[in-house]
Amino acid sequence: SFEGRVEVYHDGKWGTICDDQWDDRDAEVVCRQLGLSGTPKALSWAHYGQGSGPILLDEVQCSGNELSLDQCKKSDWGQQNCDHIEDAGVSCDPFTGTDVQLCQSDACCPFLLAPPAEGTLRLAGGRSPSEGRVEVYYNGDWGTVCDDGWTDLAAQVVCRQLGFR
Repeated sequence: SFEGRVEVYHDGKWGTICDDQWDDRDAEVVCRQLGLSGTPKALSWAHYGQGSGPILLDEVQCSGNELSLDQCKKSDWGQQNCDHIEDAGVSCDPFTGTDVQLCQSDACCPFLLAPPAEGTLRLAGGRSPSEGRVEVYYNGDWGTVCDDGWTDLAAQVVCRQLGFR
């Protein structure tokens, strides 16, 4: 199943996210972080059941273009004013995985951190998640892309490949 309560791993433990400010832009980032495509949908009020561990995040406010929840505006880890009846959930379609898990009641499906696929792109060293030096994962390492022949069209392709609109 590619829907469930969102749990994050931080400081050696799994915990839930409070649904305050939770919307489809946050769901889009969770789906992207999990490597899942499709139409992301945010669900609130413990739609997929209440968690039992700590509530680790609150007031998550993603723009929708971030590559992971870490890049979104949010409360400090563990700073929240919620009960598990406010656990956030998402619905998204299949693709691959990272350090987030989706849960329904007490059954969890972890997506464990795996090395990126060959040819995966990322932006590094920018002032925001939507800008930076283009890097590509190849043969077990991240490397830069030479700017010889670099055009606006190439930049547009990179942006689309990273999920930016």
